[in-house]
Amino acid sequence: MPTPAEFLEATKYLGIATLTMAGITLLAFGLGWGFRFRLVGITSFMGVLTGGLLGLSFEPFTPTVVPGSVPYKTVYDSGAAQIVIKVSDTITPTELEATLQQAAANLLKPSRLGVMGVAPTIRARTIVHEAGGVSNLVYLGQVQPIRDPNADSDLDIKIFADAFDALSASTASLTDDHA
Repeated sequence: MPTPAEFLEATKYLGIATLTMAGITLLAFGLGWGFRFRLVGITSFMGVLTGGLLGLSFEPFTPTVVPGSVPYKTVYDSGAAQIVIKVSDTITPTELEATLQQAAANLLKPSRLGVMGVAPTIRARTIVHEAGGVSNLVYLGQVQPIRDPNADSDLDIKIFADAFDALSASTASLTDDHA
């Protein structure tokens, strides 16, 4: 898969070709060539392609991988300030912290819309299946970006210890019920 640097390089060459085609189009208008309006369409389309390549050079396609993280799925994304990811019910607090760092690197982009002053939040949750066929959502932690340039870290990661206690208790009771 091409990297952003390769897209930027391709943008340079396509930009030169677009400017060359624009020059030919101006020449066609000056000399009254019959296909000059077709050249306008070609030049315009090349300009759109150049802009698209430029846009692709800003955003990396390869997701960030944080050592110690576990796979997660995005189950809700408002496009603004709320994102919810689903993690396994066997996750540890250390794995959750790494997973939240990875999710923040991959999901918290400058292009994310939102209300001024409201920091986007990624919440990690799992589903606990209890006896009697009842399933409960358990929120294990969350991460928010810190906008203070003087802060030690750029992320505020909170791990909910009481949720892990409830998770281990419900997992233990399920094992006891099935034994």
